[in-house]
Amino acid sequence: MRHKFLGVGEAGYHPLKKLRTVFSGLRYAVIYDWSVSYKLLLSGIILIAAFLLRAWVDFLLLLVVTALVVVAEIFNTTIEALCDFLETHHNEKIKVIKDMAAAAVGISIFTWVVVLAVEISRFLGLV
Repeated sequence: MRHKFLGVGEAGYHPLKKLRTVFSGLRYAVIYDWSVSYKLLLSGIILIAAFLLRAWVDFLLLLVVTALVVVAEIFNTTIEALCDFLETHHNEKIKVIKDMAAAAVGISIFTWVVVLAVEISRFLGLV
């Protein structure tokens, strides 16, 4: 898509091209980042259970926290790759940037684990 302010890019808007880019990025994340893969697999299993049990609010909550954690993981991986590309040697500022990105992932993982634990315990009748 052409960026009007910068005057760069291709003319026209192609929604299918955008979708192809989205799925390409997700494919790379699943193939190259184990933390994305296992979260999608585990969440997929619980999402299927919630869907089959017609627990719609649970299904939507699981979908939202799964999306949150996957987006955080993808951003973290991207930030780390960009930092490594820009600075190949140890740099204390780069370390701080990477640590902050990891903290964001940690917060999203904590939320994801809490929601998954509650939903699994509800499905098993423990709560």
